[in-house]
Amino acid sequence: MPTSRLTIGTPGVRRCKGQADPIICTDIWDVAAINAVTFDLWQTLILDNRELGLQRAQARLDGARETLMAHGIDREPDHIREAYRACYRACRAVRNENKDVSFRRQVEIFIDLIDEDLSKRLPESAIADIERSYADSFFDYPPRFHDATKETLQSVKAMGLGVGLISNTGMTPGYTFREFLRRHELLQFFDVLTFSDEVLLAKPSDEIFLMTVNSLATSPRATIHVGDHVTNDIVGANRVGMKSIWIRGFYEPEDPDDPDSQADIAVDDLSGVSGAVRQLTGR
Repeated sequence: MPTSRLTIGTPGVRRCKGQADPIICTDIWDVAAINAVTFDLWQTLILDNRELGLQRAQARLDGARETLMAHGIDREPDHIREAYRACYRACRAVRNENKDVSFRRQVEIFIDLIDEDLSKRLPESAIADIERSYADSFFDYPPRFHDATKETLQSVKAMGLGVGLISNTGMTPGYTFREFLRRHELLQFFDVLTFSDEVLLAKPSDEIFLMTVNSLATSPRATIHVGDHVTNDIVGANRVGMKSIWIRGFYEPEDPDDPDSQADIAVDDLSGVSGAVRQLTGR
């Protein structure tokens, strides 16, 4: 199991890197400066699974085929599915460069992979219908919030800290996530929401973290980032000078010896985050 700079243990003591038992460490934490916390979304505040992802994908495919047939374009389901997969690969290649495409552009790429330049021939209403099928599949097959999501956000807010969200959006647009948070009465807890499809940047780019920190009117060293993905969340946050809390259980570090892959605190799930924030802030 990868080590972390600090692992939640007995209050008032720290498990230091390389130590099996809680001990008092000699390092002095700069606890006074922290004034904001940013959260990842997927597998941090919301919990998803492969089955739900496949159901959303099928809903998108069915919606696209239905729309195309309504406009006299009949393509086999397998052909549309392959276009969808090719679109995913194309967008993933962009994200691997720490960039992203807008949600509208992602839908256009999908349509044009069904038939070359098809997005230029379809009426705007048809493109809007396919876009709606893409977005609404999230509400048809939604992930669940972690049981501790609301309590954690309330606790962090009650500490007087700014709260932000930094999310790579994948196949779902930022505006859908905003509505999902609103429907579950969670939107109110966030001061800043940064979605990759809207800013055209993807974690772990420095820029997506720095723009969020700037929008919170603070600095990287005064901000904690919480997430499950070692590369996207922990490495990304550490490299810009933020403190980090890693939620274990979903991803392992690509290079365990990379100091940037070691979080300030590691917890087993979201329910441990409030305590971790208190330890890092001294609140």
